[in-house]
Parts: sequence; C-alpha cells; structure tokens
Amino acid sequence: MSEIAIKREPTTRIASVQTHIPEAKPKPKKAVKGEKLRGYDKVARIPIKVIPTVEAPKKPDWIRVKMSSPAEVDRIKKTLRKQKLYTVCEEAACPNLPQCFGDGTATFMIMGDICTRRCPFCDVAHGRPNELDADEPRHTAETIQGLGLKYAVITSVDRDDLKDGGAQHFVDVINESKALSPNCLIEILVPDFRGRMEVALDLLCETPPDVFNHNIETVPRLYKAFRPGSDYQHSLTLLKEYKARRPDIATKCGFMVGLGETEEEIYALLDDLKAHDVDMITIGQYLAPSKSHAPVDRYVHPDEFQRYMDYGKKIGFFSIWAGPMVRSSYFADRQYYGEDCPKPIRSKRALEAEGKFGC
Repeated sequence: MSEIAIKREPTTRIASVQTHIPEAKPKPKKAVKGEKLRGYDKVARIPIKVIPTVEAPKKPDWIRVKMSSPAEVDRIKKTLRKQKLYTVCEEAACPNLPQCFGDGTATFMIMGDICTRRCPFCDVAHGRPNELDADEPRHTAETIQGLGLKYAVITSVDRDDLKDGGAQHFVDVINESKALSPNCLIEILVPDFRGRMEVALDLLCETPPDVFNHNIETVPRLYKAFRPGSDYQHSLTLLKEYKARRPDIATKCGFMVGLGETEEEIYALLDDLKAHDVDMITIGQYLAPSKSHAPVDRYVHPDEFQRYMDYGKKIGFFSIWAGPMVRSSYFADRQYYGEDCPKPIRSKRALEAEGKFGC
C-alpha cells in the first residue's frame, strides 16, 4: 500500500492526511443517470484516494448540538417532502439539522440531489443528475411562503452538465421567491460555475440575491486531495468579479478546518479573501460524514477559532463567524444583521479542567 503525505512546514506539528491507492478493491460502479453513488463508489476515481477510517477519533466536549422542537423538525420535513424539495441540511448530513429545523429554518438545495463532483468531505451523492425540475422554483417559493421565512438560503449541487452551471435556475428561484415573499431576504450559496463563470455572472448580476455566497472549502495546498475538479484561484475570482459588478450586494465565503491545514495557512486564506473583497466569512470544524469519507485530521480548539475571528475583525471583514459547529448557512440571518457568533456549548468539567469556568 502506498501512502501520500501532505507537504507542510517542518516546524509545524500536524497529523498527515492519509491517502492511498486501494488494492484489490472491486471496480467502482459506473454512473447511471439518476442513480446516487456514495462511499467508495463516489470517491474511488478521485486523484488522491481516501483511506477509510478504521476507528473515528473521540469528539471533544465542544462538538455539541443544541436540540430544539422535534415537532417543528417533523413539520418542516413533511413540508419539504410534499413539495418534492431537498435541503442541504439532510443531503449533506449537517449536524445542526435538529437545531435549525427546530427553529423553523432550512437551507434549500436545488437542481436535484446528485452532484457532478466527487469531493471526499461531502455527503451529497455523486452521479449523472436528472433533468432540472421546471416546477422546482415555484415549489421552493411556495415553501418559503408557507413557512413564513424572512431569510432563506438557496444552495445547489454542482451541475457541470448544464451550459450555464444552473445559474438560470438560481435566477428562477430568486424571481419566484421574491414574487411570493417580497420581504424575504435571499442568500444564494453557489457552486464555482467552472467553465461557465461569465454567463453565470451575467445572469446573477442581472437578477441578484441579497447575499452572494460561495465556499472555498479549504486552503490551496489541500485542493487536489479535497476539491478535485475545482480551482482555488477560480473561486477567489468568482467572488471578486461578482463584487466588482454588484458592489451593492454582500459577498460571503466559508471553509472548514481540521482537514490538515496549519494555522498560518488559515491566516493566509483570510488575507486572500479580504483581498478579493469578501464581506462575510464562516469557518467551521470538518466532521467526517462516515468512515468512507476524508478523515478528520484534528479537532480545532475553540480558542483557535477565536483567534481566527480576532484576526478577521482586525483586517476588516464586516462579519466573521468561526466555531466548531459553524456552517456556511448557520444562522445566516443573524450574521447578515451583524450579530456576534454564538459561543460553543462547553461542559462545566471541561471548562474547569482548562481553568476557564466562571470566567
């Protein structure tokens, strides 16, 4: 078995990202239109292969989710199924689902539930997607109206099979949603529109959301391993170009930590995002959806997240949220209005052990 180590500065202590070329593995399934590929079948053909986790590391006390109303969770799920809609909360196995659904919020995932990319950190299935549902924009708008949302986040799978990457579908969702809920703010979390940036920018600048969000996901050194098919500079350019064309629209970007990056690389990434005119930042802990996904390299301490927020404020972001359970659309409305990032839930025993209880 061969193993490829991720290159890093010799003075920085960080666990390696374990990757290998599998031996004696069955041939991965071929993509069939409409069929979801997950686990080994999804990631078998990426350039740097993932070593399945044998034993997941124990989560520290700060990886905790606040539970909310089970009845509200059930209500939102029933509403979504009735309208044949998907949420990234469910498809990507977001740990915050009980809290967000319980609080009456959800992030809608349009253009189906099959992605044309194979990112090993993501739980969304890979494959050959079905045709777009022409009724989806209307169904999404009706659901936003029915739930009485004042702030809605719309994201999507990657659709490299479409000539505009799905940009027109985003426009249709924005138009339908604004028609039924004119006072609802719309944040879109878009793919990178690889090879289709100009046409996508033209469409989304003509019919803008209230927030234009695109996740860069990780530091450039780790792109080949964790974002096959994507390009770090391309994502930066997408954000900068949108802001240049629509300076009146807030731009936002999110990424994960705990994949094998160093603290110095995170500061450099924040500098890059600031230089590309991004307004809002989200940073969260990577949590492997399963043992077949990219392994967690480390659990980042809340103090380190605080250092990232302090640095982000120092260099001038309008808002930067960083914490173990922060995700790109986590309480997106609160961040938009300038509220501070919620503090992680910690146990009394852990805080006492760190000498912080009562501080």
